[in-house]
Amino acid sequence: MTISTKTPDISKTTALKFVLLLSIVDLFADMTYEGARSITGPFMAILGANAAIVGFVAGLGEFVGYALRIVSGYLADRFKQYWIITIFGYACNLLAVPLLALAGHWWMAAVLIVMERMGKAIRVPPRDAMLAHAGQRMGMGWVFGLHEAIDQIGAMVGPLIVAVVMYYQGHHYQYGFAVLLVPALLALTILLLARFMYPHPQSLEITQEFATQGIPKPFWLYLSAAALIAAGYADFPLIAFHFQKQAIVSPIVIPIAYSVAMGLSAITALLLGHFYDRRGFSVLIVVTVSTCVFAPLVFFGNESMSLIGVALWSIGMGAQESLMRAIVANMVSKDRRASAYGVFNTGYGFCWFLGSCVMGILYDVSILSLVLFSMGIQLLAVPLLWMVMKNINVTTE
Repeated sequence: MTISTKTPDISKTTALKFVLLLSIVDLFADMTYEGARSITGPFMAILGANAAIVGFVAGLGEFVGYALRIVSGYLADRFKQYWIITIFGYACNLLAVPLLALAGHWWMAAVLIVMERMGKAIRVPPRDAMLAHAGQRMGMGWVFGLHEAIDQIGAMVGPLIVAVVMYYQGHHYQYGFAVLLVPALLALTILLLARFMYPHPQSLEITQEFATQGIPKPFWLYLSAAALIAAGYADFPLIAFHFQKQAIVSPIVIPIAYSVAMGLSAITALLLGHFYDRRGFSVLIVVTVSTCVFAPLVFFGNESMSLIGVALWSIGMGAQESLMRAIVANMVSKDRRASAYGVFNTGYGFCWFLGSCVMGILYDVSILSLVLFSMGIQLLAVPLLWMVMKNINVTTE
């Protein structure tokens, strides 16, 4: 894929301000919905839901949260209404959270939980497409790494805010949801400010001419590789379940380990984005091979080895949230990026869901089989990634 560039009179500082605005929006957004997700399970139980209902609602929410992205991405590219679709998605995503404080029955909470995931599905493809406009000026890896790093701060802080509020309010979940109205409104306010300041974010992009317009053939090979990595990546709840069941670490260490993992993921996303802009596609291959060994460390190791495994797991997560998005942006012409992100996220999320189901079943059969599955299917992605690297010319300068 050949890319020629023509530089407009747009400074890196201007592009950076745009990226920072959207990153701060997502900091408060993550603070809102990650804070809520930390207590939705027990809240639904109090409202009368059993474990099967909680599991079904959580699974349905995640499915909707990925499946609708292909529709959102297509509509954004088809009608070129990136801001309108993004703002609508954020409104659904964020306002559903404080409304949970008013839910009086589990089915009401279930509707709002699914609505929150639906909103995220709607907003992600057009938002990432707009972020990519700044990437040609600043470096795609740096843009998505910086965004993920700031985003993860909110993911760390949100659950802590809820925990503190509930501690002082006698464990009433409604207070926890209600206080999240504050970061939700802050996120929406900053989002509208960004829309006012940058009504046409495509002007941030260096003019490009792609030899292949739209979605190129290597994209589908890349999606296949990413789907394999996703299928082999264990969810942290399964890791936490193992720690608890096998008494690997103290129960109080588990949430602390997760919080630290989110912080490490933020740092590594930034660093890996920087390396990608300088070393290119090979960075993703190196990270994939290096981090797949988290599985034996987590599921076979003692306390120290297991925590090292969690650290590697978080590095892999940082790569998936930054490098994979940056590569899509460099691979697809700007008129089809939202569609590409929609397709990519849907395929990635669906295979993550399938892989999680398989690993949950394998855990009860044989932990060894789980580890072999996790490592094996991730390593199967490596030759595909190598083929992608050899078949495209991703410009990162």
